Amino acid sequence: MLNVIRSVVHGLWMGASLAVWATLVIVASFFTRGAPLYWLAVWWLRGCVNSARWILGMRVRVTGMEHLPPGDGSPAVLLVKHQSTFETFLMPTLMPHPLAYVFKRELLQVPFFGWAMRRLDMVHIDRSQRAQAFNKVVEQGQRLLAQGIWVIMFPEGTRIPRGEVGNYKTGGTRLAIATGAPVIPIAVTSAKCWPRKALIKRPGIVDVSIGQPIPSEGREADELMREVQVWIESEMRRLDPEAYPAVDLSAQAQADEPVSATRP
Repeated sequence: MLNVIRSVVHGLWMGASLAVWATLVIVASFFTRGAPLYWLAVWWLRGCVNSARWILGMRVRVTGMEHLPPGDGSPAVLLVKHQSTFETFLMPTLMPHPLAYVFKRELLQVPFFGWAMRRLDMVHIDRSQRAQAFNKVVEQGQRLLAQGIWVIMFPEGTRIPRGEVGNYKTGGTRLAIATGAPVIPIAVTSAKCWPRKALIKRPGIVDVSIGQPIPSEGREADELMREVQVWIESEMRRLDPEAYPAVDLSAQAQADEPVSATRP
């Protein structure tokens, strides 16, 4: 019952604060853009992460920050395990660089949240236009990476239930190869506390493990994504062993070979 009460209170806080935050971002966007507007948006995201700790009892434990590329001009493509909404809020609060999410344009229609996202420098794509969508990702990704903005993608494409493995698509590795940026694999155990599509959240620790940069020069997208998948899924089993059966991850990555079609 306590978790139900906590989740309801947290949901009410999120809804009320979202309306205020989105209005601030939209109004501010008429006077400033770029980094100042981005960090204003992160201010609300940080409030979401803090409220999850204060209200829900969710704590975050991060390892591997030393693996992030140093310097203001160092490019990176972040490929992140996707289990819940929580990591979409969390990642910008952890990273020293502004992030640009690649997401489906339908999210722009979500009241307040989508309206505010439209004012930020993100990459929103039409998944029905596959070739054009990837061309847009590369074109905007090159521009953003040149500005010191890191591109973040969820290679599984959607939230995956705890203990399961999604279909790792190659959009992120193809972008990295096209731009010469290294890939940063990241494992996140958010579903332990904030399960996919769950209304009730639980207290606990969300582990975030940041892997070493993987160079993209001279690599094939499928082969590079298999390496990313094996690292992330191996790390997920290390961080949350009770959620996964014992399997050969290398064999599974071969069997679940990433889709190399033109959709990100």
